[in-house]
Amino acid sequence: MFFQIVTDLEMRNTIVLLGALLGFILTFAGLRVFEKKLPTDGGREFAVEGTKSVGKPRGAGIIFILVFTMISVFFGVISVEYILYFLIVILCMLTGFMDDASSKPWGELKKGILDLGVSVLTAFVYIHYNGTDVHFAIAGADVHFHPVLFAVLAVALVWGSINVTNCCDGVDGLCGTISIASVVSIYAMAVMLGKSIEMGANVLYMISVLLAYLWYNSTPSRMLMGDAGSRAIGAFLAIAALLSGAPFMYLLLCLIILLDGGLGLLKVTVIRVTGIKFLKNIRTPLHDHFRKKGGWSNTQVVNRFLILQVLISLIALGMVK
Repeated sequence: MFFQIVTDLEMRNTIVLLGALLGFILTFAGLRVFEKKLPTDGGREFAVEGTKSVGKPRGAGIIFILVFTMISVFFGVISVEYILYFLIVILCMLTGFMDDASSKPWGELKKGILDLGVSVLTAFVYIHYNGTDVHFAIAGADVHFHPVLFAVLAVALVWGSINVTNCCDGVDGLCGTISIASVVSIYAMAVMLGKSIEMGANVLYMISVLLAYLWYNSTPSRMLMGDAGSRAIGAFLAIAALLSGAPFMYLLLCLIILLDGGLGLLKVTVIRVTGIKFLKNIRTPLHDHFRKKGGWSNTQVVNRFLILQVLISLIALGMVK
């Protein structure tokens, strides 16, 4: 709002920086104040060291996503399209928080239907305002997709991003840290492609609230983002990839999240559909494989996954045309 009122470039930059600083402060304070009001984690039966999370506040995503949205509205670029995106992110956060707060975890069918609805809505909004042209950043080519094909691919992107990001949230500091690396990479690509003006402030605000959350979530964690945070972050990453104009680059710029959470989804799907013991020697999510079979500590998982994503992103961005 304030960003659009001010026309001076230097003043706009100042407003964005103030918004990011305020986002960090409000998230930091909000997490501390409402920590005891959050639902508590019951642990995960099959996760490595899952019992260590028992009793910790869960669902912290409701706080940093609300702060992100509020800061983006007051200090960012606002349009009907962006308001709809914010509502989509909030919807993912709310459904995730209700699952976090539920005494009995929601079933796969229920969450799958909700994810599909959100994904279809996101695809519709994007196509309505932006059309169906796609830039293949590495090839340097623009391709016009049939609206139906584009919609199917966009739905798959959003649905997949929500779920793989959700699965990635299993090690202290991992999801927040890798998400920051991925969103920075997407924004860097958007700058290179001339698509950064509208999304730049919102990216910075997401980074600022995640940094505040990581203050409490770094090993050993004090609280967990829960589905309220991971599902909303996943939706944001997909939307950012779409707005960059080169959504297929998500496959590289979010590769670590995609592999960490996606291999588990692929493994379960193949086993259920075919009965084949697919990837039977690989524990999923991948972060559990490296902790259980590789002997990595939580800090090593976070740092090494981050290093890999940064390297992959640098290589990918170096090939952008």
